[in-house]
Amino acid sequence: MPREQITLACTECKRRNYRTTANKKLSKEKLEIKKYCRWCGKHVMHRETK
Repeated sequence: MPREQITLACTECKRRNYRTTANKKLSKEKLEIKKYCRWCGKHVMHRETK
């Protein structure tokens, strides 16, 4: 399957908050999305981790 589960981690507190899927055949670079971090209490960038 081309879609894989990935984990998104907060760039400020480094906690892993979200899990989602991404198509690895179409996107080779790491996914970055601005989402809400409940530990930081604000919207911050979340980056794909392993």
